Amino acid sequence: MQQTDFLIVGAGVSGLASAAALAGRDLIVLEMDTEIGGYCKTVRREGFVWDYSGHFFHFKHPEIEQWLRARMPESLHVVNRRSFIDYHGQRVDFPFQKNIHQLPRADFIECLYDLYFADLARREGKAVAPHSFKDMLYARFGRGISDKFLVPYNEKLYACDLGKLDKDAMGRFFPHAELTEIIRNMREPDNASYNQTFTYPEGGAIEYINALASEVPPAAIATGEALVSVDLERHVATTNQRTIQFGHLISSVPFNRLLPICGVEHDPNVFSWNKVLVFNLGFDKKGPSEPHWTYYPNRDLVFYRVGFYDNILGSDRMSLYVEIGLSADATPDIAATHKRVLADLHKVGVVQDHQLLAQHHVVMDPAYVHITQRSLADVTRLKRRLSQSNVHSIGRYGGWTYCSIEDNIVEARALVKQLLAAG
Repeated sequence: MQQTDFLIVGAGVSGLASAAALAGRDLIVLEMDTEIGGYCKTVRREGFVWDYSGHFFHFKHPEIEQWLRARMPESLHVVNRRSFIDYHGQRVDFPFQKNIHQLPRADFIECLYDLYFADLARREGKAVAPHSFKDMLYARFGRGISDKFLVPYNEKLYACDLGKLDKDAMGRFFPHAELTEIIRNMREPDNASYNQTFTYPEGGAIEYINALASEVPPAAIATGEALVSVDLERHVATTNQRTIQFGHLISSVPFNRLLPICGVEHDPNVFSWNKVLVFNLGFDKKGPSEPHWTYYPNRDLVFYRVGFYDNILGSDRMSLYVEIGLSADATPDIAATHKRVLADLHKVGVVQDHQLLAQHHVVMDPAYVHITQRSLADVTRLKRRLSQSNVHSIGRYGGWTYCSIEDNIVEARALVKQLLAAG
């Protein structure tokens, strides 16, 4: 049996950030895939650079950004985001709720009317307290804004009824706006959000992964090795290749998959999620020249968002990522969906007489976890149970939460600091 002070499971951002923070310590990193990176892997075909999906980095902590940049040889693009909503063929600035004045007159009046009386009900204490994400949308923005964009778009993204999600399911990432802000935006545009400025490397998101991995001894990273079981009492992990006794285990494995691996009793029905099917597409010439990504709430279109790598990298051929939300139990027909994607891209005018030169697809499973009152309570309780056996579950999927890539790094560093301080 091998022994290590720190066993890290998962070589994505969370796992590698943990390993980098443990530089010089005795550690082993396990990655079940044949290469590191998690969902930040980068694909190159026919001169196109794609990730598994659009992974763009925005930072609140300058020291983290500087640390990463110091370890990245590739040139880095700093981008001021331009994103839009396709509203029945008309382009509306994002976020929708702050730009309803750009809608056709009748739709604008409907949205403003419903918004005003929703706000009035809240100010007068007559609004019903929201219990779900859908309740929150209607209570805060009224039926017009909700039905025209917020509900259909997010139901395409989460592939579920928003009434099942917690009212704060998106946390700080949801673009809230008060009535006065929305009115002011009609004359003084300010559509800034948490990712208003982001960075993206010439070589794709994998360059950020490589920066983290540069602080980890290559011999400490074992790819193609999956965690099979964990004996919590003995602090022993079994993989598909060996048995390892650990001091601490740090896991970014999806929480609902880690629990049975550790033999922890739980109700699997508490944890729901959805998949996202991503098509990366490369064409022979440019398309729309301005957007970095566009949102599509129309339920008749198969995708909910289309991103333009070429407008981020400044390249001369259209390079897209196209995202489609699927339920957790869906088995997509890739060929049929690919055909539908191309047809819908023609329908919305993104593709015209373009020739498709290269393509790639991936199913992200899980993609978005469904945050509910029950999941919040069970994650808190069960993470505490695991930590009592020196097993620490972190990251977007390990924490069963909605967070940014930078948040994963912050969390990993904080956990390592805590463990080292405790001895």
